[in-house]
Amino acid sequence: MTDHAPADATRPPPPGPAGTPRAGGAGGAGPVEGPGHGVYLYAVTPAGTTPYDQHGGEAPDAGGSEGGVVGGVGGGSEGGAVGADLRGVGGGAVRPVARGGLVAHVSDVPLDEFGEEPLRRHLEDLDWVEAVARAHHAVVEALAEAGPAAPVRLVTVYTGEDQVRALLDRRHDDFAEILAHVAGRREWGVKAYLRRETAQPATTPPERSAPSPARASSAEPEGGGPGAAYLRRRKESLRGREDLWRAAAERAEGLHAALERLAVASRRHRPQDPRLSGRSESMLLNGAYLVDPAREEEFAAVVAAHCGGFLDVEITGPWAPYSFTMIELGTDRDGGVR
Repeated sequence: MTDHAPADATRPPPPGPAGTPRAGGAGGAGPVEGPGHGVYLYAVTPAGTTPYDQHGGEAPDAGGSEGGVVGGVGGGSEGGAVGADLRGVGGGAVRPVARGGLVAHVSDVPLDEFGEEPLRRHLEDLDWVEAVARAHHAVVEALAEAGPAAPVRLVTVYTGEDQVRALLDRRHDDFAEILAHVAGRREWGVKAYLRRETAQPATTPPERSAPSPARASSAEPEGGGPGAAYLRRRKESLRGREDLWRAAAERAEGLHAALERLAVASRRHRPQDPRLSGRSESMLLNGAYLVDPAREEEFAAVVAAHCGGFLDVEITGPWAPYSFTMIELGTDRDGGVR
């Protein structure tokens, strides 16, 4: 088990045009009105599974059929401030915004950091991205421990709670379908690397006994000698590396196929940059698998059986089902600042 986020969980979306924010305020229990704040969205859950709910597990729609914010501590305001103990990006208190049986979990962020132009700069700063990703992931994990959760992509920011409610109306069926699909299941990540000791075979093969002059003259091409011998050794080395890569890739494909048969769903992600993976070896598999708890032991056994030889295999998790719940929220259609 490792403590970093699952595959591609930290990949931020491209920044979009900033709107005119209405609600925000990092650090308060409820929304802060003002022109300098946006609403950061973490995930959507079914009503009644909020871990910081103050109503015995029930998450009522504060606005009835018109929707609203889940009530709680200080629930008299439209902001419905709850969950001062659950903190998100920048230390902002996470609060729920409910609509039609769904709950969006949000906090306030300053647009001088998360607006269009500042965001473009920050997304080039890996330390900034990592800090935001860790805070985002911590909130999502807290929600996922309480029940099904559909995380949204990193740095999804809206101009106010009205936009968030409109999103829940517009994408209600999409969220409901995804939440039903992942209920009771967990995501596991599997990464396979070409073993370091096999990744760099010797640049020259072992010394061989010198051939007889007659044999050497027939074996060496015209213009032979030390240069030609070096070229032959170089070709042999390259062929050896190609054969090694081919064998390791086939083994990684076999591992993925075996895990697919055990999983409810699977995703292949792009190999990670070594700066993200923390390993210099070549990554041959970066997979995510949605698994029923009853099959997790068998799943782990298959991973263990494929570790060795050409491959180093790493299993991570369990995670909230990031790879199987992401809904692409287009800026134009869904109204995000992002």
